[in-house]
Amino acid sequence: MDFTLTDHPISHPEMRTSMQRIDAGGFCVFEGWVRNHHLGRDVIRLEYEAYARLALKQGEEVLKLATERFDVLDIRAVHRTGPLAPGDLAVWVGVSSVHRKDAFQACQYVIDHIKDTVPIWKHEFYTDGTSEWVDPTACHCSHHPAPTEP
Repeated sequence: MDFTLTDHPISHPEMRTSMQRIDAGGFCVFEGWVRNHHLGRDVIRLEYEAYARLALKQGEEVLKLATERFDVLDIRAVHRTGPLAPGDLAVWVGVSSVHRKDAFQACQYVIDHIKDTVPIWKHEFYTDGTSEWVDPTACHCSHHPAPTEP
């Protein structure tokens, strides 16, 4: 289990290989890429900023909750910080599990909760010369509530 912030390109083939397990029947990956548009505006670049100490703590907590909720063998997530261009890999989540359903569900749970709870902010820069901070929770996603105590 590992949550990481990096200002370098994410090396996803290496991470995938490092998570390959003989006891895993399922592996699911989510890759979030920088797109060249947002709400009808052309994006030329963006910058992610994070409150690193809290982001790492919150990211680890998201992964911990996912391992408690789903039958996960290994789970990792990496989020970029700093400047990125359209097409760059911004966030990577990988989940190994005994069964594919847990891998899918844990992967979705992790990306949804990273966007909802981890203090990482996105600043988009547009072709018209303007820029804007974007609310990552304002997407049209299906969010899953955190597990509750029994």
